[in-house]
Amino acid sequence: MAQRTATIGSKAGLHARPAAVFAEAASAQPVEVSIAKADSPEETFDAGSILGLMGIGAEFGDQVVLTAEGDGADSALDELVRILETEQDD
Repeated sequence: MAQRTATIGSKAGLHARPAAVFAEAASAQPVEVSIAKADSPEETFDAGSILGLMGIGAEFGDQVVLTAEGDGADSALDELVRILETEQDD
């Protein structure tokens, strides 16, 4: 299983537009991706679900953990970390 930790880079946190951008990218990956707040790793959500992402309550500067399994998991997580760590409210 591949795993990455990312720090939320959008000033709005993982809400509205940033959540939509990330969910679309996660859904496009060849593997299923889960996300959890780093301080609550037992409570995971489908990274492709906007409602799940918004339910996490991740704010600017919070850390989240992404996990995926299967062919392409490492590259998928690398791409998703880049999205999470970049301002998406432009």
